[in-house]
Order: sequence, then C-alpha cells, then structure tokens
Amino acid sequence: QVQLVESGGGLVQAGGSLRLSCAASGGTFRSYGMGWFRQAPGKEREFVAAISWSGARTYDTGSGKGRFTISRDNAKNTVYLQMNSLTPEDTAVYHCAADQRGAGTSAHKRYDYWGQGTQVTVSS
Repeated sequence: QVQLVESGGGLVQAGGSLRLSCAASGGTFRSYGMGWFRQAPGKEREFVAAISWSGARTYDTGSGKGRFTISRDNAKNTVYLQMNSLTPEDTAVYHCAADQRGAGTSAHKRYDYWGQGTQVTVSS
C-alpha cells in the first residue's frame, strides 16, 4: 500500500514562498507520475502541477502557472512544490497524488493514491 505524506505547509504573508514536500513509501515511487492538487473551503479540487515518473515532463498549466514549480527526487522518494509570490487566493489544503501509469496528468481521476494534505494559509 502506497502512503503519501505531505509537509511544509503553514502560514505565510502575501508575496512569500513555501516549499511543500510529499514523501512516498510502500510502493515504487520512481515509476509513478506525481501531481499536486489543492482544495479551498467551499470550492472544488483544483489541479496545481504534475510531473512524469522520470521528471522529464512537467505540467504547470494549473493554478500556479508561472509561480509554482514541481520537481522530484527519486532517490529520496519525494516530490516537491516550490510556491513563490503567494497570494491569499492560494490558501487551501494541498494534496499530492500518485499515478501508477507514470505519466502525471491534470485529471484527478487518473490518480491512484492520495495524501492527507497540508494546509497553506496566505495572509494579506
């Protein structure tokens, strides 16, 4: 059973930065595509970014385009989300997810495993 544990969330002022981490265990991390999604209270889950199994392809057409960067370290079984120029609209619970097919995608239904999430709060 794959387990994903996010960390790195917290309270930050507008314009600040955070780096989220997602540590995987119990599976073959290096073969999974990984994604980040977020969900704010009263809103639907929203795609943020994704990365293929090798890291060769990244998809940043989500809500953090131009400000967020996804990366991975297969030796550490960890995927990261660097978030810069944060705004209050970025406040949400951020979840990482694993895609066993390896591609990484913006479609949340393609993901097989999900973490519990980490709260990001951006104050104005």
